[in-house]
Amino acid sequence: MEGDYIARRLEISGIVQGVGFRPFVYRLAAETGIKGEVANTSSGVSVIIEGGRCEIDSFCSSILHGPPLAQITGMSIHNETVKGYDSFCIAGSRKNSDRSTLISPDISVCGDCIREMSNPDDRRHNYPFINCTNCGPRYSIIADLPYDRPNTSMKGFRMCNECQKEFDDPANRRFHAQPNACPRCGPGIKLYDNNSEVPGDAIEAAASLLKKGHIIALKGIGGFHLAVDAENSRAVMLLRQRKHREERPFALMSYSLKDIQRFAFATPEGEALLKSAQRPVVILEKRNPNSIAQGVSPSNNTLGVMLPYTPLHYLLLRHGFTALVMTSANISNEPIVISNEEAFKRLAGIADYFLVHDRDIYNRSDDSVIRPVAGAARFIRRSRGYVPTPVFLRQDVPRMLACGAELKNTFCLTKGNKAFLSQHIGDLENAPTYDFFTSSIEQMKKLLDITPDIIVCDQHPNYLSSTYAQSQQGIRKVHVQHHHAHIVSCMAENTLEGKIIGLAFDGLGYGTDGAMWGGEVLIADERSFIRKAHLAYAPMPGGAVAIREPWRMAISYLYRTFGRDLFGLDLPLLKEIDEKRLNIIIQTITNKVNTPNTSSLGRLFDGIAAIIGLRNTVSYEGQAAMELETICKDTRESYDYKWSNGETFNVLLEPIISGVVQDVTKGADPSIISRKFHNTLITLFTEICEEVRTETGLNRVAMSGGVFQNAIILKGLIQALSEKGFHVFTHRLVPTNDGGICLGQAVIAAQMHWDR
Repeated sequence: MEGDYIARRLEISGIVQGVGFRPFVYRLAAETGIKGEVANTSSGVSVIIEGGRCEIDSFCSSILHGPPLAQITGMSIHNETVKGYDSFCIAGSRKNSDRSTLISPDISVCGDCIREMSNPDDRRHNYPFINCTNCGPRYSIIADLPYDRPNTSMKGFRMCNECQKEFDDPANRRFHAQPNACPRCGPGIKLYDNNSEVPGDAIEAAASLLKKGHIIALKGIGGFHLAVDAENSRAVMLLRQRKHREERPFALMSYSLKDIQRFAFATPEGEALLKSAQRPVVILEKRNPNSIAQGVSPSNNTLGVMLPYTPLHYLLLRHGFTALVMTSANISNEPIVISNEEAFKRLAGIADYFLVHDRDIYNRSDDSVIRPVAGAARFIRRSRGYVPTPVFLRQDVPRMLACGAELKNTFCLTKGNKAFLSQHIGDLENAPTYDFFTSSIEQMKKLLDITPDIIVCDQHPNYLSSTYAQSQQGIRKVHVQHHHAHIVSCMAENTLEGKIIGLAFDGLGYGTDGAMWGGEVLIADERSFIRKAHLAYAPMPGGAVAIREPWRMAISYLYRTFGRDLFGLDLPLLKEIDEKRLNIIIQTITNKVNTPNTSSLGRLFDGIAAIIGLRNTVSYEGQAAMELETICKDTRESYDYKWSNGETFNVLLEPIISGVVQDVTKGADPSIISRKFHNTLITLFTEICEEVRTETGLNRVAMSGGVFQNAIILKGLIQALSEKGFHVFTHRLVPTNDGGICLGQAVIAAQMHWDR
């Protein structure tokens, strides 16, 4: 019957470009006998379909189930007039006023492409840029939307006849694969020393040089890596020396899971992360003994490991390496290098050779880092493979730019119910990183078509992110307290509303009283917070210098507890630091000269590490706390603790410090002292939460802040609080450290906007 032949228009939003969605729709139409067309638009994908009512219904139902890399966030169905299409086709892309399509992150090369690359009879045999609709670069090569070749860094590579045939063939895996290429028409790779091109097979030569102990700068998807043979101790230490990276662990890359299992333990959760399309660096426990150079991850019982995610990685690693160090190619604390010219200039003093290609990187992106803890994947750094996939909020919010914090910076742009966190920017402490921050903001605003009405920043007046926000003209500015943002970021990703108990534990954050907070128990919602409990204040001798020199915090805690009697204590620390220097520190504390007060739990970790003789100075942020966690041995013992009652609980430090000192002077094993300290914190804050629940009736606890990267604290508090009947919420979608704080800033600012 004529009435049964109908037409519909489907408007589909989400990650539906660059993931083979149009080819999927084309094949689905062929299977169901539907006629019409599909096109990319600025807001997603538009599909016009004509056919029988039953076939249309079947088509609309099936379209929600694929392809595997797509993520549909919305689909509207509209009645259309039958126009009499005689086939189904992929139409040219269309622009419209609502640019809201989601951009696919970069993903690992797929198994089909690896098999083709390994086949001597395939025309892409050993081609380091093989890809298809189901894999390869996405976000890193996009300059604009819609996701078509002219809007990517592949625009300068015209497809040969064979590649064009694949691109045009609906039955081919490369149907409308925008980065499609082969050795005849696509990007190429070359090896250089510091002066000229090295003749011969570039990858074969690079593998040989790595085996001889050389350092190679290797261009990947989101930027350059610096690579050395991970089993070559001399090469590893040479890389540390040249990169000025004293002790921070290096990331590793191995050809296969079997190789990884030779030097690390991979749980099922870890294996799943390693093999995922995102290919993050996964933090795994070391297997001892192992063949990896000790200098890769000194004073640490874990290794950060990833599997290859580009064809080039596979081609290089198949030359018999157990693992290669693959660390971001930069000078310490600067952004990762992305262009060939920049690499030759900035890395000349580090790399011996440069393995480069001629496909430009438009969007810089470091490797993501994840640690599986307490049954979930916990982001330490959210970047390549995950950005710019949004975090979905429980309701629409105004268009905002949240500028994040200073360390581990990310920023956030919002649109509707979506929060788009940027890739990892880094520590905003130098001009190159600040330039990366500002240019990335402009690029994401362009790609996502977001012009913010509100700009949000931390209350700290001296953060570069706050300075940037203040410099923007003609836009409403909102300042948000650091730890409030931490807790609300956890609430936001768990779609929570209403008041909650928040545990905000980190290194430092600017408090409303001008002190440096970091050991906070808050009663918070999206509007406001009350500071219900915190660690007692202790002075930070030398200010920021105390972060790099934990012994200063140790003296601060010791002087607070023992006064000048501390000189009579039998502590290794007091024998290692010159008495004159100790007296100067005590004098600055007494006179309150450059000694800001802090309630930071991160600084308490530093102080304990120094008191037990573990670490007096650090070469990277959080090192002392990481090593304190590393040495822990099992014990159920803990130290005494108490807090002063009142409107705000003040957690006294003297009982804990006294207990630690007593154990040190008795010769107790530092690993036992460390575990007792961890146990004390878990029991202490569980009891405080119980006290707050008694007063308020609140039964939900959100935990956020860099201290929760500590697996013992995270698992211990989840278990202890759950056993007491609390509902505990933690981070899974964004980092618990300052890399996730921009999300909380945005949600708080939205609530403040509505409350005006």
